[in-house]
Amino acid sequence: MRLYKLTFILLILLAVVTASCSTQTAPADPPLEGDVTDLAVDFVTKLSEEDFAGTVAYYDANMRQALPESNLREVWEQLLGQAGPFVGILDTRVESDDEYDAVLVTSEFESLVLDIRVVFNRDKRVAGLFFQPAQEHYESEYRLPPYTDTAAFTEYEVTVGSGEWALPGTLTVPLESGSHPAVVLVHGSGPNDRDETIGPNKPFKDLATGLSSRGIAVLRYEKRTKEHGQAMASQMETLTPKEEVIDDALAAVALLRSRDDIDPESIYVLGHSLGGTLAPLIGAEDREIAGLIILAGAARPLEDIILEQYHYLAGLEEKVTEETEAALQDMQLRVERVKDPDLSLDTPADKLPLGMPASYWLYLRDYNPAETAKTLSVPVLILQGERDYQVTMEDFTIWQDELSSRTDVAFKSYPGLNHLFMKGEGPGNPNEYMQPGNVAQEVVDDIVSWLQVR
Repeated sequence: MRLYKLTFILLILLAVVTASCSTQTAPADPPLEGDVTDLAVDFVTKLSEEDFAGTVAYYDANMRQALPESNLREVWEQLLGQAGPFVGILDTRVESDDEYDAVLVTSEFESLVLDIRVVFNRDKRVAGLFFQPAQEHYESEYRLPPYTDTAAFTEYEVTVGSGEWALPGTLTVPLESGSHPAVVLVHGSGPNDRDETIGPNKPFKDLATGLSSRGIAVLRYEKRTKEHGQAMASQMETLTPKEEVIDDALAAVALLRSRDDIDPESIYVLGHSLGGTLAPLIGAEDREIAGLIILAGAARPLEDIILEQYHYLAGLEEKVTEETEAALQDMQLRVERVKDPDLSLDTPADKLPLGMPASYWLYLRDYNPAETAKTLSVPVLILQGERDYQVTMEDFTIWQDELSSRTDVAFKSYPGLNHLFMKGEGPGNPNEYMQPGNVAQEVVDDIVSWLQVR
């Protein structure tokens, strides 16, 4: 049961650290001296030794408010309880931008390898703290799916958008001459890379190479919150899905239209998870998009989906602890605040689900994905894994109920497939995301067949 609860913990940590980005600026602390890598190693070492007072001494003032010593102790104890004892530091690497240096301290626990991401401001004070699966550790486990024919397409490195939010991407184009139909892949929640990597799995790479092996060009790109995560921290108080997802998807479509090897009248948007939920909004913003493909897109309010996931994960535990029960009650209160008519931009982010700001929830308040899809005059393909516990068959049924009268909307669900559209058995659980797999071939086949008759 360890990874079930670890996923639960990581969701809580996301809320804590995001809150630190949106807290009102406090008086500055004196700068720390030394190399940030050495400071990060010292920070993690003190954490592993449970010297919480020494760990907090590295914080800036905002972090002290967001994750005080008592909370840090609780988080660490929960983490050890699920990941197992801390074994040691395996590696470090630094990612920097104009405002922050993020040191990823790859750390081995008994059951998992995690990147402890320690974010330093320019005074070399800790301004953020994240725990995430160590992607480089799992990278060697990925294998291209058997339906990929690497001799059938070529890849180009491209840039989506321009200016401060420009994003690196990969465009796979079939080798056959002429202009090709194309698909833009739009990510789910979180700071995803272009492959939508999770553990050893890369569902967007599977889709891109699989579709391009069958004559369809595919553009995938780094998500803004991945590529510009530290810069976006300063924008957290006003963040909405428009900046997080929609603007960059529209820029990706525009890039494809500018290319001679792409048919400008056959550009489709494929959204997964949150990307699928927002796909109708993307289509509404650009009425020349040829159609939408929605993979595991929620049809219900996002806050309801989050609360449902919390209860599902809690139900996987052998015994619901007081700690878990308290977390469920806390999330219930956060969801109620989102639904409160008095929600305003002044509502603190650390009182809302996942620490996302009020601007984010207000943007989504009146958005109904299925109703928006009804207003579009383009074909839509909606696919759903029946073992998906994150976006469930309840959402799929809503899509069907709202859009089944449309002859240009197709639906299909897949027994045995999870949220990543990968095969598994039994009730869906987060543990399987750490097992190597590929998007099921039947999903790629169905997308190709649907596109070929457009």
